[in-house]
Amino acid sequence: MKNTSLKIRAVIIAVVTLAGIYLVIGPRGTLTKQDFTWAGIKQNLSENISLGLDLKGGSHLVMHVKTEEYLKTLAENNSSAALNALQEANIAVSGSNVVAANGTYSVSITAADASQTQALIDEVKKKVDFVNWGDPSVSGGTVTWNLPSQMQTVLKNQAVEQALKIIESRINAFGVKEPTLQRHGSEASGQILLQMPGVDDPERVKKLLNADSNLELMRVIGAPNPAPVERYPSEQAALSSLGGSLPPNRKIMEYVERDATPPPGTPPGTPPAKQYVIVEYPAVVNGSELRDANAVSRTGSSNDYQISFSLKPAGAAKFGEWTSKNINNYMGVVLNNQVKSIAFIRSRIDDQGEISGKFTKTDAEDLALTLRSGALPAQIEYQEERTVGPSLGADSIRAGVTASVAGLAFIVAFMLFYYRGAGINAVIALILNMVLTLAALIMLGSTLTLPGIAGLILGIGMAVDSNVLIFERMREEIIAGHGVAKAVEIGFDKAFITIIDTHVTTIIAAVILYLYGSGPIRGFAVTLVLGLLINLFSAVFVSRTIFMWLLSRNPDMKKLSI
Repeated sequence: MKNTSLKIRAVIIAVVTLAGIYLVIGPRGTLTKQDFTWAGIKQNLSENISLGLDLKGGSHLVMHVKTEEYLKTLAENNSSAALNALQEANIAVSGSNVVAANGTYSVSITAADASQTQALIDEVKKKVDFVNWGDPSVSGGTVTWNLPSQMQTVLKNQAVEQALKIIESRINAFGVKEPTLQRHGSEASGQILLQMPGVDDPERVKKLLNADSNLELMRVIGAPNPAPVERYPSEQAALSSLGGSLPPNRKIMEYVERDATPPPGTPPGTPPAKQYVIVEYPAVVNGSELRDANAVSRTGSSNDYQISFSLKPAGAAKFGEWTSKNINNYMGVVLNNQVKSIAFIRSRIDDQGEISGKFTKTDAEDLALTLRSGALPAQIEYQEERTVGPSLGADSIRAGVTASVAGLAFIVAFMLFYYRGAGINAVIALILNMVLTLAALIMLGSTLTLPGIAGLILGIGMAVDSNVLIFERMREEIIAGHGVAKAVEIGFDKAFITIIDTHVTTIIAAVILYLYGSGPIRGFAVTLVLGLLINLFSAVFVSRTIFMWLLSRNPDMKKLSI
């Protein structure tokens, strides 16, 4: 039975060891002769282990989502939608007001006829989402919706979470490997932490992250076809055409004709003269109803790209209904508060559209990417930015490896000197612990950071401590007069309880660090916990198996080299 148990133990150790070695230095594809060379092993090792920002170099960004701006936009959109709904219902309004400052967000609308106040409330309720605002208050003919403070907190958190998801989709599409993206600071701070190891063009990534992707399809105000859309040379001229007062459901926007042909005689590089148009607000559909967007080239030129887009079913139904009612009118494709193109509606349009205008390939692909990921709920600002160069990261790796090798060499020398033959047993368990810890990091997809290397070194210390506890207990039993076999059995059995106690207390501390710490601290906690768990296998199971093998070869062993 003992021989059978030893064989089972040997098979388990062999399988786990080979699997760990393959995970660390093996290829992720087909095994080739190159993988058995030193260069191949180094290449596989670098590809298998994901290095953090401090080891690989890259960018560290702390962003703040302007959640107050998000609530202000929400209030303004609801106000405009309410006024449009009342206009369609022929309910006259004598005034409206939006308050968005100092933690107060409210929308007020005054009915021209106070007797129509209830009709005003009912009509707005049908068309506008004021659910989060609660029941309105009424004073005379004025109806006011106020956003409660607790709901402000909920909506702000939703905005940050939405921004987090959108940034994640943009980063993943951009191709940043193993980024760290998480909320930062307190929940109320609205901060997001982003670390991008190995990024060689951080400015493009920042531009992509901060890029607005607010696509809107709006009605452009003007006389029906065949009269062209009125374009104004300035905002003031557009405002004058409205009698000097801008209605709440109108906006003046810049019209940017990217593919417009400049007048004859215009010097090269001269920017086109600014033009402005008047649009109806809010939009018919917006970016949240976008299904897909892609950069396409109609001519094959690298500087003549457009962006084609399609709408989700709900947005397509809404857009189709609106275009069917607005045949012979004009529609504007608005991107980030600029009218990019104006189309004449000849018939119903459902789910397809295009943003034209000679984009470069890179600009078109970046714009299509941001459109697909969705519009950020509010602008983000950078509050902290650090860049770690690749050379500094390489220095950190060298320092970490040097510290690890030096510590390992010192421990090996001490164990061999102090425990003699039994020290070889401890060294084997120690090296296996390091290999399996790295394999576990790779298997879990964790990123190795400089604090992670510190956790690895501390794990080595804890592994040695386990061997010391076992060996000292065995010495005591031999001194007490027990035979070698009995001393080995008692030494492992009694030391095991102490090892469990020390490991559990350390793991609890590491778990707390992981739960409440930031990225680097979490890296330290992860490697430490993995090292401790694996140590129960290497320092106890593997080490005991080696002693069992020695005793099976010499059952009458009288002396133990310890």
